[in-house]
Parts: sequence; structure tokens; C-alpha cells
Amino acid sequence: MNPQDMSILGLVLQASWVVQLVMLILVGASVASWATIFRKSQTLKRVRALNEGFEQDFWSGTSLNDLYAAAAQSAKTGAPMERIFASGMREYQKLRERRIADVHQLMDATRRAMRASYQREMDEVEAGLSFLGTVGSVAPYVGLFGTVWGVMHAFTGFANMEQITLATVAPGIAEALVATAMGLFAAIPAVTAYNRYAHKIDRLASQQETFIEEFSNILQRSVGGTAQSSASGH
Repeated sequence: MNPQDMSILGLVLQASWVVQLVMLILVGASVASWATIFRKSQTLKRVRALNEGFEQDFWSGTSLNDLYAAAAQSAKTGAPMERIFASGMREYQKLRERRIADVHQLMDATRRAMRASYQREMDEVEAGLSFLGTVGSVAPYVGLFGTVWGVMHAFTGFANMEQITLATVAPGIAEALVATAMGLFAAIPAVTAYNRYAHKIDRLASQQETFIEEFSNILQRSVGGTAQSSASGH
């Protein structure tokens, strides 16, 4: 390569085709990871806002039947917590209509329905997170592979030279090191975003699990109160 052309673009354009392929892969991974980062950020903000809105309605004293009717109308656009609530209410009402009197059977079925809905919601929220983890862990090694290949290619070229100076060595080594730099450029934001979003998703999961337990307790008290009323009536 031209020893005078030590710009980043010049190093990339004059690198061997293997190193260029590695750089292209890293650029693609970086673009895809940034797209995932922005998309995940918007998704988590929306989910948090929707869940907070539903929790306010839930604890405001609105009847469970009214909340269930509203949740049924906004099944696709509502909060994940709202869909979990709707799954539990649907199963609870279905079993009540079948005259299931056993409290444990009733509550176990309701909790299972909410747990299944909870798992579906968490799978959707976690979508793309594994990709960020993969980019964060693999990109540095891909960049290192490009660097090793570039150094090998450079030293192969040095074998045909009678006199080796810093001016002849530096460009080949520099173009190889660009691959490592690009690997780190792709990995660092991906790892940072992965850790940040994993923490937020853990908090979201904890909030939704707490809601499941609180709602289960409300239903269990309701079932217990109904059973006592029936017993006193007799």
C-alpha cells in the first residue's frame, strides 16, 4: 500500500480481501446492534408507561369486571400486565361458571394461566437481547481474527523486501489493527446496552410477578368471602 495514505479509509480500502470481509461483517453487526438498541429502548419505555397506567387503574378502585372488559377491548395494544390480568380473569371466570368450588384448584388454574401469559410477554420483551449479547461477546474475536490475518498477510509481503523499515512495516500493521478497533467499536455499545436492558427487564419481570401474586391474593380473598357467605346463608 501507499505508505503516505495512513487515513482510516485508506487503510480499509487497501487491506486484504479477508480483512475487508471481516470489517464488513463488523460494520453490519454494529449497524444491526444500534438498530436493536434504539428499538429495544423504545419498547421498554412503552411497556413501562403502559404497565404504570394499568397499575394506576387497577389500584384506583375500578371493579375487576370493568377492568377485564377494558382489557378485552385493548388486547393487542394494552399493557403486558393488563394481558396477564386478562388471562387470569378469563380462567377464573371460566372455572366459576363451571361451579368449581375448590379454592386450591381454582387459584392454581388461575395462576397457571397468568404464568403462561407472563412468559409470553417476557419472551416478547426479551426479543433481540440475545443478539446484543452475541455481538458484544463475539465481535472482539472477529476483529482479532481480522488483525491476525492482516499481520500474517503483511509479514508475507515483507519476505520479498530486501530492506525493511518502519515506513514499510507500519501501513500493513495499521490496516490489520483497524479490524480490532472495529470489533471493539461494535462490541462496547452492544455489551453496555445488553447489561442496561437486562437490568430493566429483570425489574419489569419482578414487577409483573409481584402483580400476579397480589392479584391472586385478591381473587383468593374474593373466593373465600363468597364461600363464607354461602355457608352463613345455609
